[in-house]
Amino acid sequence: MAGVEHLGTSADVVVIVDVLSFTTCVDVAVGRGARVLPYRFKDESAEVFAQLNGAVLAGGRGSGSEYSLSPASLLHVPEGTKVVLPSPNGAMLTLAAGKKGYVLAGSLRNATAVAHAADGGGKILIIPAGERWGDHSLRPGIEDLIGAGAIIRNLRGSKSPEAEIAVATFERVERNLQEYLRHCASGRELVERGFEKDVHMAASLDISTMAPSFDGMTFG
Repeated sequence: MAGVEHLGTSADVVVIVDVLSFTTCVDVAVGRGARVLPYRFKDESAEVFAQLNGAVLAGGRGSGSEYSLSPASLLHVPEGTKVVLPSPNGAMLTLAAGKKGYVLAGSLRNATAVAHAADGGGKILIIPAGERWGDHSLRPGIEDLIGAGAIIRNLRGSKSPEAEIAVATFERVERNLQEYLRHCASGRELVERGFEKDVHMAASLDISTMAPSFDGMTFG
């Protein structure tokens, strides 16, 4: 969030990268012809917001809801469906960045497509979302650094040292993305909870041509 707040106003494009799993969910849903409405996490007003917008409210993983932050739950979402998708990282960052300008949802699945959509000659800010510790402080997420590197590799122009490191990290693990995502901290947690399919979907490189953009309310 600090990255969005401090750097977002100077960027022409902001790319949110939350591989496990908000932006992966967005890519899957938009690829099905659905629309995603990011929303604040654990906010009791989400249900009313969904009703007012003719949308379905997604629940948490394992909540029993038809749709959730599990990308697999969105594999068969009907075209035209609007899904309100709260999350503590990707959705919150999107809402903050959306106040500042053009926002894209990036992941490993659509890395090249998002890079091409972002690469218009202006300044591009890539935000790897990361995770949260129990006290809500930032927990680095290696999967988002890898996802950011996959996107940055396809961008033209000069790159910051941080961007170069992200690219180097991605290229180091590119041939073993499934293995690295399955064994990183976030991936292990999902596998242990029975969501290995989500990790597999998130680690699939460039299988999507979607570059979901945020219009201030909706990804489409």
